[in-house]
Amino acid sequence: MFGTVLNALGILIGGIAGLTVTRQLSPAKQSMLKVGMGAFTVFLGLKMTLLSLDGSFGHRVKQLVVVVLALILGKLAGRSLHLQKSSNRLGHFAKEKLSQARPGNPDRFSDGLITCAILFCVGPIAFLGALADGLESNWKILAVKALMDGLAMMTFVKVFGWGAMLSVISVVAYQGTITLCVHALEPFLRQHDLAAPITATAGLLIFCIALIILELKKFELADYLPSLIFAPLLTLLVR
Repeated sequence: MFGTVLNALGILIGGIAGLTVTRQLSPAKQSMLKVGMGAFTVFLGLKMTLLSLDGSFGHRVKQLVVVVLALILGKLAGRSLHLQKSSNRLGHFAKEKLSQARPGNPDRFSDGLITCAILFCVGPIAFLGALADGLESNWKILAVKALMDGLAMMTFVKVFGWGAMLSVISVVAYQGTITLCVHALEPFLRQHDLAAPITATAGLLIFCIALIILELKKFELADYLPSLIFAPLLTLLVR
């Protein structure tokens, strides 16, 4: 849960800073932060994947093939379930609420809460970060998200007011539930050597998130989330 706690603190600190500090970060500093977060996320994702591959060279290749197959099958399943389209619809809804926000609007409080809750929870980084935190106590992905959400909250509170900060409740509930559930399953996954393929697959997806942060490549990441289920299933099949 440490990663989710950091994420919550990032949102609250960003909200307080947005309400008290009048001068925002310059575009140059924002760009530097984006590059730094992207580079750090590249490192985290690749490290997760590489450390999850063990044994002889042949065994590592076999594990990597399983991960690639899991990504392919996950993409097909995610597309058939319209995961990315559903995520996009929620994102568009939140953006519309953001564009329609006006000072003095009586719905500004609830709009801010709903909009920020969607934006902070709907992205794959929220799920993957909570998964990593529960599976191997890797809170660093959510630390990156904490910085991203904190910077975003500095702007949101100026648009919606302090009510936007209450979205931290939904973030803690959503990510905390994922972390606790995964942590409860972790002994079973370790016992049957199924944690490594999940971690390796999640690492590659986090690497893709880094490419999105750096604006180098766009991925329909939500469609790939079922890969995290296919990875351990395929591992069992190829034994």
